[in-house]
Amino acid sequence: MASHLEAAGIHPQQRLKLQCEYFNPVVEDWTPDCQEEERWQRAECDVLLYVITPMMSGVYSIAEAVEDSIKNPEKTVFCIKPVDEIVDLEAANRQNFVLGHPRMFTEGQLRSLNAVGEMVQRNGGCWRTWGDLAVELNSRIRYPEEE
Repeated sequence: MASHLEAAGIHPQQRLKLQCEYFNPVVEDWTPDCQEEERWQRAECDVLLYVITPMMSGVYSIAEAVEDSIKNPEKTVFCIKPVDEIVDLEAANRQNFVLGHPRMFTEGQLRSLNAVGEMVQRNGGCWRTWGDLAVELNSRIRYPEEE
């Protein structure tokens, strides 16, 4: 039986488990110190990867992606992950989601997000679909079990 992700077209080879250093700005309490750390990370990192998911509760990262596509187009990558499976019970409870069931964007939300992706691309940034990004990154990363 296919999982919710597979039923939505996200296959196992498209699930990312990156084996590189990265900064994830998602925190429970967004403090001025957190904001300062994120600004520093955005200035110092080699790649600005924005993965927009249905689990997001805010939209500021979309504005950041557009800003970075203007200021730092050579290192900005914008990606829409159309389906998110809820596997964290604490997060599910916090956001009133059902554990094990997928969250998906509506058609209207996807149209808007695709328009943002096109904008990022027009600004010189990179816009990838989730499947393309997963295949591209996973093909470049050697996992310990493959060595």
